[in-house]
Amino acid sequence: QVRLVESGGGLVQPGGSLRLSCATRGLASSSYDMYDMAWYRQAPGEQRELVAGISRIGSTNYVDSVKGRFAISRDNAWNMVYLQMNSLKPEDTAVYYCYTKSPFGAEYWGQGTQVTVSS
Repeated sequence: QVRLVESGGGLVQPGGSLRLSCATRGLASSSYDMYDMAWYRQAPGEQRELVAGISRIGSTNYVDSVKGRFAISRDNAWNMVYLQMNSLKPEDTAVYYCYTKSPFGAEYWGQGTQVTVSS
């Protein structure tokens, strides 16, 4: 069974940085590199939104509000995906979720990690 486990959230002041990590368990590395990966976030009272995605070949995409501040990357040898978040703003406060969709269409979500940007 595929399972996504996030870590790295916390409380940070505006302008600060955090790095989120997501481990994909239950997959061999040779299978993991077939999966596109993404980070979503959901703020209180808001819909969940796509923050950043990275394809199995490494191409990336970002929501406009984080371009130039966030960077998504992956390490296929360790079944990991990361989200480096710099110049954080209070409006980045949300629960961040790791997401993947298998080549066969099955969708998987992590449990979420809270990011709070506040002075």
